[in-house]
Amino acid sequence: MTSADRWLLPDGIEEVLPPQARRTEQLRRRLLDLLDNWGYDLVVPPALEYLDSLLTGVGKELDLRTFKVTDQLSGRMMGLSADTTPQVARIDAHSLAPEGTARFSYCRTVFHAKAGSLLASRTPTQIGAEMYGEAGVGADVEIISLMLSMLESAGMEQVHLDLGNVGVFRVLASKAGLSDSQQNQLFDLLKLKCESDIVDWAAREIRDPGLAEAFSLLPRLQGAADGLAERIARLAELVPESKAELDHIQQVAARVAARYPQTPLYFDLTELRGYNYHTGLLFAAYIPGYGDAIAQGGRYDETGAVFGRARPATGFSADLKVLSRFGGFKTEEKLTVVAPDADDAALWAQITALRAAGKRVLIAAQQDAVAADGYLKKQDGQWQLVEA
Repeated sequence: MTSADRWLLPDGIEEVLPPQARRTEQLRRRLLDLLDNWGYDLVVPPALEYLDSLLTGVGKELDLRTFKVTDQLSGRMMGLSADTTPQVARIDAHSLAPEGTARFSYCRTVFHAKAGSLLASRTPTQIGAEMYGEAGVGADVEIISLMLSMLESAGMEQVHLDLGNVGVFRVLASKAGLSDSQQNQLFDLLKLKCESDIVDWAAREIRDPGLAEAFSLLPRLQGAADGLAERIARLAELVPESKAELDHIQQVAARVAARYPQTPLYFDLTELRGYNYHTGLLFAAYIPGYGDAIAQGGRYDETGAVFGRARPATGFSADLKVLSRFGGFKTEEKLTVVAPDADDAALWAQITALRAAGKRVLIAAQQDAVAADGYLKKQDGQWQLVEA
């Protein structure tokens, strides 16, 4: 590396400079207060811990995205946390092990060896909330409501919500007895969301005509929730075992729509994000002009089983830096005062009082050369705050 490029940062890693840093920090405080007001207790998991803890349960999905290092004290492999959820699952199952419903919040930097997408940072400031111990519709409605309220508090506009449910696909795959190879083929087709290709695959791979029709319905179960009732009813008729999962997503949608009627709500039953660890409802929030989800989450029941305490779980997360960049959050600007550089006890007392009152006070040898809202000047033998 030459002296000319020593200032370069690695791809996907950025620094936050003024005034964006102040904006992001003020937003962090506002959102953590909001999470606390909803009853979610703040936890701060370690940034670095043993791999066999990080990469168990839901953490298995993070193997390729985890920075790995060797602990020089023990010789064991350690990893930088790439996602907070596996660590919160351990806290719920082992460190705290609370009885009944547990609610946790967090806000900290996580580290990605590979970015999640072309738009994503490799060091996102992950903020989110998780609920353990509740499996019903009410828990999913609460966590989605909290996510939408957080986005609203961050000043996000034109948010729309997508709902999916991997439980529906799991029921269909189990009913059809799909092999791993067949599931992988269908995953690839569902990502493309091409109805004709999925219909052809179902006709070729599924012998039962009813099941073939059920799989063919999946790409048609995308769109505004209120326009899909007939297709959802047809899928439940074809595969009665799917009715509970379909009822669940419809009940969640109805209750969320009643709380947030201004938020467009869509279904997408082809969405299988995190299929290996998500167990039911999926949700993601989007805004115009940004190609990734602005926040996302879902249900991952039994994730604490690897830590000896299986519990229902649901949660969401977002990148605080993205929320700060794209939201309309207004920074609270402070009054800036410039004071002269003088060895004067009365001046120092005035400076201290102004700072205690929440003012920014800069000391400058050439006081009038610094732009400010006001200046401390000595008038009639006393230090006075003079407006600029």
